[in-house]
Amino acid sequence: MKTRFLLFLLFCAIAELYSFVLIRSVVRSLSPLWRSLTLIAYVGVSIAVWAGIIFIKQINWAELPSGVRNFIIAFTFGFFIAKILMAAVMLIDDLRRFFVWAGLGIFPERNASSSVTGNGISRSVFLKRIALLLGGTTLSGFVYGISNRYNYQVVKQQIKIPHLPEPLRGLKILHISDIHSGSFDNIEAVTKGVVKAMELKPDIIFFTGDLVNDRASEVLPYIPVFSALQAPMGVYSVLGNHDYGDYVSWPSAQAKQHNLEQLIAAHGKMGWKLLNNEHVVLEKQGAKIAIIGVENWSAKAHFPRHGNLQIATQGLNKKEVACSILLSHDPSHWDAEVRSNFPEIDLTLSGHTHGMQFGIEIPGFKWSPVKYMYPRWAGHYQQGNQQLYVNRGFGFLGYPGRLGILPEITLLELS
Repeated sequence: MKTRFLLFLLFCAIAELYSFVLIRSVVRSLSPLWRSLTLIAYVGVSIAVWAGIIFIKQINWAELPSGVRNFIIAFTFGFFIAKILMAAVMLIDDLRRFFVWAGLGIFPERNASSSVTGNGISRSVFLKRIALLLGGTTLSGFVYGISNRYNYQVVKQQIKIPHLPEPLRGLKILHISDIHSGSFDNIEAVTKGVVKAMELKPDIIFFTGDLVNDRASEVLPYIPVFSALQAPMGVYSVLGNHDYGDYVSWPSAQAKQHNLEQLIAAHGKMGWKLLNNEHVVLEKQGAKIAIIGVENWSAKAHFPRHGNLQIATQGLNKKEVACSILLSHDPSHWDAEVRSNFPEIDLTLSGHTHGMQFGIEIPGFKWSPVKYMYPRWAGHYQQGNQQLYVNRGFGFLGYPGRLGILPEITLLELS
């Protein structure tokens, strides 16, 4: 951990150095007064951002107006990532110049005139402008993303299951995940999201964990809102890593346990059947479907592993059910255990990644930095007869917005 932290500090120092050099080169043509004022402002904002990061736990964010709080956090995220991207472009330019200087033949330049682009500017100037444009766009994008935090998108996905009996064909499943009620600041907007979900008229509803950020009290104002999620075959839920209260300090182990008990009670108050390492068998016109729910189970070492599929499926007669659906918060569970040890599970529903709330999704292409930690990070995946769907999350955490990856309400239809 110490080595990683030192590497992170070194990485940040390099990003700060490169971004400062870039800004200084950009303002060089300004008058001495404006050049000094711009650099002072840049350094001042950088110090303020780092102070906010270092003393984040000492700041009482709850006392700040939500608009101010959201802007500060979004600006900090955008400013930090913009520096990293600018530094990356500047580093490419330095490497280019090094190879030219070393005469390795990787770049064709042999003299100053050959390093000029078709627009009459040097490649270094061109790359600096690209870095500045990339940084400015990133910062603006993260601030703009605040407006998308309640911009719910409905994603429809057909799930084809071999030998599915007629009564289960066309079954409509509403899947939501990662509500993170402690991050909400607009109950009316959340209510509109729930209304949008119910307009889909699902037969059954599944929630795959992270109802709160840390404390059960966060969901209390929203119990009437989420109680409106109702379906003929019921509402079923599981716990996510944030639901255990692992990321805050508690005065005692008893206080932490009491918080978990309150959270479990909240599921019941909303009419949700919480599945903690257990299963239920539902029937529709004689066709049976197994709903299996496990506590959080992650293949990543820094996330809790409370789930037990062996216990959850104990007593389940695999021959009498036509279809088995697993609710498991963390999608890494699917590759690590479900596919290898439980081939009878047809469909696994997960969340957890949020799509990092940042990325690119256009027809035929999707990308987010989270893919380098979670290869199955958003949408539909299939290996053989087993399938996984990863919901992009209903709420948000940390960054109070969505940039490129919108909050999701999923409608799955069995066929």
